[in-house]
Amino acid sequence: MIELTLIGIGTGNPDHITMQAVRAMNEADLILIPRKGEAKSDLVDLRRDICAQVLSASVRIVEFDMPVRDAGGNYVQAVQEWHDAIAAIWREQIAMHLPDGGRPALLVWGDPSLYDSTLRIAERLSGVKVQVVAGITSIQALTAAHAIVLNPLAGSVTITTGRLLRAHGWPKSADTVVVMLDGGCAFEVLDPAGIAIWWGAYLGMAQEALECGPLAQVGPAIAARRAELRARHGWIMDVYLMRKEQNDG
Repeated sequence: MIELTLIGIGTGNPDHITMQAVRAMNEADLILIPRKGEAKSDLVDLRRDICAQVLSASVRIVEFDMPVRDAGGNYVQAVQEWHDAIAAIWREQIAMHLPDGGRPALLVWGDPSLYDSTLRIAERLSGVKVQVVAGITSIQALTAAHAIVLNPLAGSVTITTGRLLRAHGWPKSADTVVVMLDGGCAFEVLDPAGIAIWWGAYLGMAQEALECGPLAQVGPAIAARRAELRARHGWIMDVYLMRKEQNDG
């Protein structure tokens, strides 16, 4: 029997690790750590650091190279094929290191339920029991960093991606919009009038960067700072919340 545990580890700060996550990591027989290329070596280092800080048991740690997603063609098909390739690597690594069964684990940024494909990939592994340990999401880290509430009073929140925002604009009937997985600055397609933005990159990490204010004023500053940070570190993980002005009358 293979029991795969997907452990949410927050946004890179070891202080985000819950006691449940610490226990799950120490009860694992194998922790798989993905390598995503030299440009994102910081992400591997952070996972290594977390393991070094919280592991008190002798748990085998194995690193593997992630396949590269095809950037061309149909987006959904490319992602599905990419997930198939990742699942095949997981299956290979688990069979190699736990031939008699056991408890492998994967450390997932944020929480496995929110704009993360780990659960979808795990569904491709037949005969594997999956359990999830919840983690702090980038949305929680963002609102905490700016000391703001996620939703307006009696209002709604829409969570979307940069790709969808760029394609369709502001979601219909939304009061507050949270944008994740934005490869650029999709907010630039919006009419900024009456919109405030709270932006954060590398949340919880030493290089955390924050900006907030009226979109018309801080939008260009966010775009410039994002480009500079990406050039400096070779990668960037950011998220932002936008809210329209509320009319009480």
